[in-house]
Amino acid sequence: ESSKLLTPIDHPTSGRFTSVEAGCGHSLLLDDAGDVWVTTQSGIKCILAGKSALAIAAGGNNSAVITAAPTGAKLMKRQFSMEETEDPTSIVDAVDGMIGELEGGKGDQTNLSQEIARKSEELLRYPSYLNSLFVNPKQLDTMFERLLRVCSADAMQELARAFERGLKGGLDSLRDTRLIHPEAVRCLLQYILFFDIRRDESIVFDLHGETISTFCDTILSLPFEGYNALHTFATSHYPGALFVKMLVKPLLRTLNVCASHTVDENAVEHFTPSRQAVPVIVAVLSWLYAMAEEQDLAKPADFYSDAVSEISVETLFGDLYAMKRASPHERSKHFFITQHPFLLSPGCKRNLLQMESQLSQYKAMIGDLQLSESTMNITVEPFFNLEIERDSLVEQTLECIKQADPKDIRKRLKVSFKGEEGLDAGGVTKEFFQLLSEELFDINSGLWSSKYGDEVNWFNSDNTWDEKGYEMIGVLFGLALYNNVLLDVRFPMAVYRKLLGLPLGLEDIVDAELRRGLKQLLDYEGDDVEDIFCLSFEVTWMELGEERRLDLKPDGANISVTKDNREEYVLRYVSWILVDSIKSQWEAFESGVMRIMEDASLDLFLPEELELLVVGSGELDFKALESNTTYEGGYTAESEVIKNFWRFVNDASKETQVQLLKFATASTKAPIGGLGKMPFIIQRAGPDSSLLPTSHTCFNTLLLPDYGSDYDKLANNLGRAVLECEGFGLE
Repeated sequence: ESSKLLTPIDHPTSGRFTSVEAGCGHSLLLDDAGDVWVTTQSGIKCILAGKSALAIAAGGNNSAVITAAPTGAKLMKRQFSMEETEDPTSIVDAVDGMIGELEGGKGDQTNLSQEIARKSEELLRYPSYLNSLFVNPKQLDTMFERLLRVCSADAMQELARAFERGLKGGLDSLRDTRLIHPEAVRCLLQYILFFDIRRDESIVFDLHGETISTFCDTILSLPFEGYNALHTFATSHYPGALFVKMLVKPLLRTLNVCASHTVDENAVEHFTPSRQAVPVIVAVLSWLYAMAEEQDLAKPADFYSDAVSEISVETLFGDLYAMKRASPHERSKHFFITQHPFLLSPGCKRNLLQMESQLSQYKAMIGDLQLSESTMNITVEPFFNLEIERDSLVEQTLECIKQADPKDIRKRLKVSFKGEEGLDAGGVTKEFFQLLSEELFDINSGLWSSKYGDEVNWFNSDNTWDEKGYEMIGVLFGLALYNNVLLDVRFPMAVYRKLLGLPLGLEDIVDAELRRGLKQLLDYEGDDVEDIFCLSFEVTWMELGEERRLDLKPDGANISVTKDNREEYVLRYVSWILVDSIKSQWEAFESGVMRIMEDASLDLFLPEELELLVVGSGELDFKALESNTTYEGGYTAESEVIKNFWRFVNDASKETQVQLLKFATASTKAPIGGLGKMPFIIQRAGPDSSLLPTSHTCFNTLLLPDYGSDYDKLANNLGRAVLECEGFGLE
């Protein structure tokens, strides 16, 4: 109906209108020729022609037009006052031509390199030059890469000095300028790429970090308008690959240089003079990280810092401990690197969590010290001991946990199977959790929804009678995390998001068909949503064979879902599915997890990283494992039996490879970082014999008899050992 009130207006001369402003009783229009038109009762008429209008505005009974300056008029420049000695475009063309000469081996290489350095410095020294160039950042990136490829080592160093002088001069000219317009701040994004000159570690550049500090301070002190303009330009002109390459990586490399350190013979760490720049670099990277999350411009791994992750775990843990003890006011005044976990690799975060658990285990052990008054001897039990039978694994484990003193559970876990003499240095515990996972997370346990088969473990909303079971599973889940052991569980990402207290959305719905249906509802463009979808604010489901109904809002059964309220419907439905319908089951599970992990720094992790910590990675790169393997007992990588072993592994089926990994390490998954980060040892177990290979899963060690060059014997014995052996025993 509203379309009947609108009157189409075509341009009288086949031009195109580019802007329109509404006043009181009139509208102002601007066309692509720079002419201005106004609406009348009979149509439109041109009121300003041939003046090259740039912008229009209308309000009330008034109108305004901004036109281009007359030819020959003295122009007033905004933001930057400087006398242009050379056309910026001609500088770029000259540099491009000289790079071409270097690429073609023409001209005097030294003179060309020096002239490129001089002109590059001039470009950087005047921000207005850069602001008028490289609207497409890819052009700058291409020229920069060509420059790095063609310059000799000496020329690169000369170029680095020119970049540093130019950046300092350009940043100094911005010092007292109010940077609020896009054309004034764009140069700041372009400046970032020039810090990548230190991609070559031999180049001396900004030794004390003064230039990068000034640059970051300039960005961090932008007024809101300038920040908004920079944000808009970064997200609209730097697609994912360029965003990472031109904005993130140069700053990360600079951070790696500033945060790098050496360790002397006394184990004392020494940092570089530019370390002072680390806080402001991290602050700018935090801004870029938030931008990348918001616009999906980069992956979390694109922000991992090698230098930060290589800082000793003791130093990082001290930083984490101090940060957790600091008040919000103290955190705002002091810099803590662990307050920015996006810089830490998953392996680094795992090490921090492991050290945190070890400290907690130590405290639990010390808290259990006992002094005998008669003998004055001090006794202490350092472990939480579980002695169970394989045939009653779940029942006995749950009973032991129920009866355990809460402080004992926080000690290091030590497992033994009755009737087996294996000593638990970690391997028995790994197999214990593997076997426990197979039973507890089995769909037939009644704890998990049968809707998704064996592929997903999602809470069974019908199970209202076994909250204690969910709590015990939570405890075991926490114990696995606490003791750095992988679990064979298939939780969807929503579980890890809930554990971290993150918001949930439509993408977290486990049911793919339901998720697709709700998305179709949101995407439907017609006005007849009520007639097409026939929905109300009510949900129905089957519970123990009976249909149940629930209103998503008061009187929801009588409120139809329309085009106007469909977003509210989806939000309420998602909340019911992921939160309300499993409230009691989730609260029991979460309380069990937090009995063990209440003080743990789980908030260091992203949901995807937490999942990797819990279940490991299913991507098994045995080539990486081979390159990381060490040999003992006389074996080397060139031993015939070792060559045959890796031939067997590489030719084996995926199932056999998984079983071999389980046989040697008691796990079917790779830890954080993959198999290339997992210590693995192959040890000689005597001369050639009919004995089968064995393993010390506690130490990821395979004991392999020396079958020599007999491949068939190795394949037969190793295959039997992998597929048939189970249990622990000592001779």
